[in-house]
Amino acid sequence: MRIAEIFHSIQGEGKLAGVPSVFIRTSGCNLRCSWCDTPYTSWKPEGEEMEIDGILDAVRCADLESAQHTGWKHVSHVVLTGGEPLIAPGVEELTHRIKDAGYHLTIETAATVWKEVVCDLASLSPKLSNSTPRDRDGGRWAESHDQHRINVDTLRRFMAMSEYQLKFVVDEAQDLEEIKALLVRIGKVDASNVLLMPQGVTQAELNERSPWVAELCKQEGFRFCPRLQIALYGNVRGT
Repeated sequence: MRIAEIFHSIQGEGKLAGVPSVFIRTSGCNLRCSWCDTPYTSWKPEGEEMEIDGILDAVRCADLESAQHTGWKHVSHVVLTGGEPLIAPGVEELTHRIKDAGYHLTIETAATVWKEVVCDLASLSPKLSNSTPRDRDGGRWAESHDQHRINVDTLRRFMAMSEYQLKFVVDEAQDLEEIKALLVRIGKVDASNVLLMPQGVTQAELNERSPWVAELCKQEGFRFCPRLQIALYGNVRGT
C-alpha cells in the first residue's frame, strides 16, 4: 500500500489527545475536502509503496526509538490515518497484524467505505457540507465529494464494531444544525461520543473559532476537540 509517512508523535485530537502514538499515514483519498490539512494524501497524493512487513518494521523502529528516549516505556498506541486508510489495499491484514503485535489501534476514517478491519477506537469523521470543494479546481470535485461524503450504514457498522468517536469539523455556528440532523439519521448516539473540532490549520484560526465551538459543546453536551498538534508544532508534516 502507498504510505505517505510513519512517525512518532502525540495524538492531537479526540478522546486520546495527548497520548504518545505511532502514526501510519496512508496516501490516497476518495474525498476532496476544501480545507484538507493533508493535501499530500488527497489532492496531490505522495508516498511510497510498502509491504505490510515493512510498515510493521517501521512501527517497531519508532517504538524502539521511543524506548531509548524514555528508558522505560515503549509506545503502546498506533494510529492508522490518511488520506482515507480504508481504501488502501491490504488494510484488513494490516489492522489485524497491528492488533496481534499488541498495540492499541485507532483508525481515523471518514467512514464512507467499509472493510473487515479491527481496531480499539474508531475515530469517525463524517464530512459536513462545509467540506465540499465548490470553488477549488473550478469545482470539478464538488459533485463527487458531495455524493460520497456521508455513508450512514458504514458509520453504524463502525459504531457497532468498537469504541467510537464522531468527530465533526466545525467551520461556522450553523454547522450545528447539520450535525444534529445527521445524528438523528444515525440514531442511538451518545452525546459523550460526539466531538466538535474547530476548523483551522493555524493557531490563529483555532483561537478565533475555539471559544464559540466550546459554547456549542456546552449547549449540546458534546465534547470539545482540540488540535494539540497545531498548538505544539504548527501545521507541519510528521506531527
